[in-house]
Parts: sequence; structure tokens; C-alpha cells
Amino acid sequence: MTADGSSHTGRPRAIIFDWDNTLVDTWPVIHDALNTTLAAFDHTPWSLAETKQRVRKSVRDRFPSLFGDKWEDAREVFYHRYNEIHMRDLQPIAGVADMLAHFAQSEIYLAVVSNKRGDFLRAEAEHLGWTGHFGAIVGANDAPRDKPARDPVDMALRPAGLSPATSIWFAGDADIDMECARNTGCTGVWVGGQDSLDAAGFEGLALLQFEDCMALCKYVDKL
Repeated sequence: MTADGSSHTGRPRAIIFDWDNTLVDTWPVIHDALNTTLAAFDHTPWSLAETKQRVRKSVRDRFPSLFGDKWEDAREVFYHRYNEIHMRDLQPIAGVADMLAHFAQSEIYLAVVSNKRGDFLRAEAEHLGWTGHFGAIVGANDAPRDKPARDPVDMALRPAGLSPATSIWFAGDADIDMECARNTGCTGVWVGGQDSLDAAGFEGLALLQFEDCMALCKYVDKL
């Protein structure tokens, strides 16, 4: 059921997934790379809780405000450290592999839109053997603007000849994902608990909410 208590019975034509911490657990990797960068530029390191709260935008949208005119140098430090550790520590979230394999047998078009740099994103999908599940895998810098702008959503849907609509679901774990759904007219799908949803301030929106990806999968099967 939707967050505002209304029903939502239409089967999605497509589901666009966020990547980090929706399909894979990458908080430890992001936290490590970010604190390595903060330390290199004499910034106070963040706690893991602060990282989870503050990391939403892509590097090109977030780093200028964080590092000022040194943001491009900081970007290089971040990506260097991320590249060192991300494959080693990449962990799929429980149940996601089964969900993707199940959806791949349906007529629902699947795609990814993430604020992770596109080459890292596609390398991780290939490493997990998931590339074939998706019609498009769109990351930061692939489109003129990054999430929550519409550009990467349009790019992700283009191979299927689709356009953003309520029949297109955008599934993610963060407020920026719901903002992207709202900006594009897609149906927002919050993957997480009610407390997280309320804390993000989206409790008044008509969106779908699930405890995890397998709950989402079971719901779609019933439509």
C-alpha cells in the first residue's frame, strides 16, 4: 500500500533502481573513501551515521560546496581510494539477486539510475553478474545532469522506448530518490522502514513503501 494509505494496483511497465544501499551495501566503501578524502584536505572525518545522512548527491554536485576550489583535486583522491577498495568490499543486499533474477523473467523493464560514477557502477554490476538484468545502467556524469534531475531517468528509459510516468517506478533508499521520482512524475518506491520514510519528510506523498526488495518483488507478483 502507499504511504498515504491509498491503494496502488497498476503493474509497473518499468522499475528503475537506485544502486548504493538499495541493491548493494556500499556504505563502508563510501565512508572509507570519503574520510580518506576529508583527511587529505584537513577536514574533520565523519562518523558512519553522518556519512549515511549527508551522502546523497553525486560528487560533481556535492564536492564544490564541501571542498571549494579544491573540489576537483578532492574528487581525484576520492575516486582513487574508492577504486582501490570497492570490488573487494562489494556486498549484495540479501534477497536482491533473487529479486532481479525473478524480474528478469517478467516483461518489466529494469534499469539503474545512480549517483555513483558510471564506469564504477557498470563495473560493479558486471562483477556481480547482474548486467544482463538491466536495459540501461546510468551513473553520475553519464547524463548532462545527475539525479534528482530528469536527465538520467530519460537516458535509462530510452532503450525501451519509454518515458517517465506513474507506470514507471523509481525504487531507492534515500530522499533524493523520491525527489527524482517526483521530478519525473514516476511512482516513488521507498525501500526501507517507516521510520526512515518519516525522517526524510516524504510521509505525505503517494508512494509505495517496502521493508526490503523481496517484499517489493512479492507485491509486484500479486498485481
